[in-house]
Amino acid sequence: MTEPTEPPAEGRGRRARTSRAAAAASSRVATPPTTTSRVRMSAAQRREQLIAIGRQLFAERGFDGTSVEEVAARAKVSKPVVYEHFGGKEGLYAVVVDREVRALLDRIAAALTAGHPRELLEQAALALLDYIDQEPHGFQVLVRESPVLSPAGNFSSVMNDVAHQVEHILAAEFRSRDLDPKFAELYSQALVGMVALVGQWWREARKPKKEMVAAQLVNLAWNGLSHLEAKPTLITRKLR
Repeated sequence: MTEPTEPPAEGRGRRARTSRAAAAASSRVATPPTTTSRVRMSAAQRREQLIAIGRQLFAERGFDGTSVEEVAARAKVSKPVVYEHFGGKEGLYAVVVDREVRALLDRIAAALTAGHPRELLEQAALALLDYIDQEPHGFQVLVRESPVLSPAGNFSSVMNDVAHQVEHILAAEFRSRDLDPKFAELYSQALVGMVALVGQWWREARKPKKEMVAAQLVNLAWNGLSHLEAKPTLITRKLR
């Protein structure tokens, strides 16, 4: 019987190289190269993204400290995209503030569901404190002064609108207690102003808890309203 003969070494090397090349080619076909592709936003999605970025920057740095360049950089777009949507920094700021004004007013209006004035006072105080707690960027935007907006677009204007709502409630309460309803506007401004200023203080202090803050505000306001004099006078100066 003839023993099988070994193939020449040159042939064995050629087949080995061919096998390795085929395996490498198969691996390249089976595993296509990975590429990173950015998902293209719709115009509406891009607008919302820019508003969210602008809201955060205006809250952190104010109007003067924010630039279109930084808004565009954070959104990973070019500056013309920001101009296309808003016309410039002023337009973006106006949209951000308008949204916050409406959001706060809607929140307070939705909270005023009770029938008793004391409960309404509680609900208004808690609604404002909830907004400060849950929307710190939005509140910061509202309380910052802006050189480009009229007084109708800031925190004071929001509180003035709330005071007008409270005024109608107080006027009805005053009539039921034989108090002069013409002073309801004055008292509504005083009550809402008290809550607003305490809210701004609490934003930084963060204690006591907001429920306790609301309870203390209502305690002062309601007990003061409960003992109103029909014809108040001054002790230190005569009324003219």
